[in-house]
Amino acid sequence: MPANATTTGPVRASRPLNDALTDVTGLRVGHATLTGDGFLTGTTVVLAPEGGAVTAVDVRGGGPGTRETDALDPRNLVQRIEAIVLTGGSAYGLDAASGVMAWLEEAGRGVPVAGPGRVVPVVPAACVFDLGRGGDWRARPDAATGRAAVEAAAATEPNSPVEEGNVGAGTGALVGRLRGGTGTASTVLGTGITVSALVVANAAGSALDPATGALYGEFFTAQGPVTYPSPDLHEAATNRLSAAAAKDPAPPLNTTLAIVATDAELSRAQARKVAGTAHDGIARAVRPVHLLNDGDTVFAVATGARPLDAANSLALNEILAAGADLVTRAIVRAVRAAESVNGPGGTHLSYGDLYGTGEPSPR
Repeated sequence: MPANATTTGPVRASRPLNDALTDVTGLRVGHATLTGDGFLTGTTVVLAPEGGAVTAVDVRGGGPGTRETDALDPRNLVQRIEAIVLTGGSAYGLDAASGVMAWLEEAGRGVPVAGPGRVVPVVPAACVFDLGRGGDWRARPDAATGRAAVEAAAATEPNSPVEEGNVGAGTGALVGRLRGGTGTASTVLGTGITVSALVVANAAGSALDPATGALYGEFFTAQGPVTYPSPDLHEAATNRLSAAAAKDPAPPLNTTLAIVATDAELSRAQARKVAGTAHDGIARAVRPVHLLNDGDTVFAVATGARPLDAANSLALNEILAAGADLVTRAIVRAVRAAESVNGPGGTHLSYGDLYGTGEPSPR
């Protein structure tokens, strides 16, 4: 890692519910953020409780960069996963998973094989394209970055808040011509089951309604009528975005990554259904999605602390609906938490810089 790399675990707060992925007890999140000297990238690790969690994946984008996702197929051997890696650096950045794998091996966490004390950690990973956004095409996360992120996750307390914005895998993110980033959200269902999501929003499509300046996702997440930016503000923002795009006409690349988690007890097949339905949350917040130059990938994680109602064959429905809603809200939060950057990799403007940081209506 470069000398100016930073690692951060979740931000501390006193309230018990943080509206974050870590509201599912047992999950921890750590970011490793690389900036300066040509870097504008990073890695985010979600660490499961010891013994792992049931995990599934659904890939909808036409250009995914992933590792170990075949192991999550319900037909295959591995039952539980100890960690998931989300990373910048395109396919090069998947090397970050090697550092996480090494850390898990040292901790004795993984699939037991070939005798006592011998494990093989299975570490699913997915990447976003952010190459060159800090100025240096070769400035990418590596195994040391992944290790720093998992160490940051392991150092946090249970149920800690999660830092949002341009951190970890969301450091160099763009959504269309806007800055993207990392966002998170959670809810507790009437049954007491917690559902949460963490998103890295870095899409080829746009999160912004070009006619009004409102974020698409806020049409679904606002608790009242959406308040649109004034026409003058929207015109000025459009002009600034156009000027920045003229200096860098290359289309933005790709991907939205998400992890939807719950403390419900799910089978791997049920978890895979949760991952698939959660893609609807991306489609509400970003248009278009799942293109050939996207790698949209959603993981679902179930810690199994709370049983589903066995007498209700449709009990999963609430989790399916909540997961999609939370992905939408996490994307909105990622875009709103992002900050503009002007450097060797170009000028990338944030929604807050263009339109202000106020919410359109209470959440």
